[in-house]
Amino acid sequence: MSTISLKRRLPGYIATGLCILVTSLWTLWGVVEMFHEGWYRPFEWFFFLLPVLASLAMTLVALTWPWLGGWLLIAIGGASYALILWRTAAKVGLTLGGALSWFPVSGLFVGVGVLFLAEARHRREATGPPGRHWWQRNLRYLLAIGIPLLLGIGLSIEPAIRIRGRVDDGYRGQRLIEGNGVTLIWAPAGPGWMTSTSSPSWNEIALYGVPPVGFEGKRYGRDGQCNKDTAAGCATPAEMQRYNICRYLSEDGSRLLAEPQGFWRMPTANELVRSLVRHGENAGCTWSGQVGQAPCQVRPDKETPLWDPKAPVIYYWSAEERDARSAYKVAYNGGVEALLKFTGLGSCGYRCVRDR
Repeated sequence: MSTISLKRRLPGYIATGLCILVTSLWTLWGVVEMFHEGWYRPFEWFFFLLPVLASLAMTLVALTWPWLGGWLLIAIGGASYALILWRTAAKVGLTLGGALSWFPVSGLFVGVGVLFLAEARHRREATGPPGRHWWQRNLRYLLAIGIPLLLGIGLSIEPAIRIRGRVDDGYRGQRLIEGNGVTLIWAPAGPGWMTSTSSPSWNEIALYGVPPVGFEGKRYGRDGQCNKDTAAGCATPAEMQRYNICRYLSEDGSRLLAEPQGFWRMPTANELVRSLVRHGENAGCTWSGQVGQAPCQVRPDKETPLWDPKAPVIYYWSAEERDARSAYKVAYNGGVEALLKFTGLGSCGYRCVRDR
């Protein structure tokens, strides 16, 4: 290949490589999240793979029709940048630094689009026979599909084996979990063990007993003040201790009562971490008091007796706040994160405890 020919082909090579990189990154994210959060329902698998499929489809369009693909990428990049700027200006105000910080993300689409336009021009001017072999003529397609596919298969092996081997004894009643310095009885399925996608926020859990008793109108704290911009009205640790929903749970954990009973309480982040399990045994996890992955003797998993392996919930709220605006949640794999107190996630539930 001559130097002139290489220069003409180079924009197409770079554009193809960048598209494969983007698709591979989406594959990495999609497969990890698919097994972490969406494995339990077929639609959820498809949801996490949508960005991969969209990126791959855009790549194949650009490879087949570089003129069309180039202009589509330029339009997508420009529109996304305009939308980001508009939403940023509406929410927090727009600054020059903020505008420039988002440009590389959307600018990547525009840049790749320009490269494909250069590729389209090269193809119109190209002369000479195509590659003699099928794989030579279709090498870009093979790489665009093959690299993300092989990456996805490789990333899926370990979680697929691990999930297939999860322990589920089918019992959803009260469970005694002891070891690692913690001995607690965990609530049975029902109002003391929330595993559905309608899981409440930390504010709702903490303020449950504030008249009128219940969750209604308490997601954003007292008088609806608690939000991303202020801690005013957010539930406090003292309110969590006094009014949390677990205090209203009957002794057998089967129903909520109008008056506090005092049998159950919300677990601390440390108790949650130290109670994580793997194959029916304590995983030996400890918590340093910080956000991040807790060190464990063995990697914990979403298994009984602590978790319902078939439920969408993969995090439990703890009774502890990180600061006035956020509180800790603990994942089945030992990850500790902080979430704003008004946030309600379908993947984040709670489970009440009582001392033995």
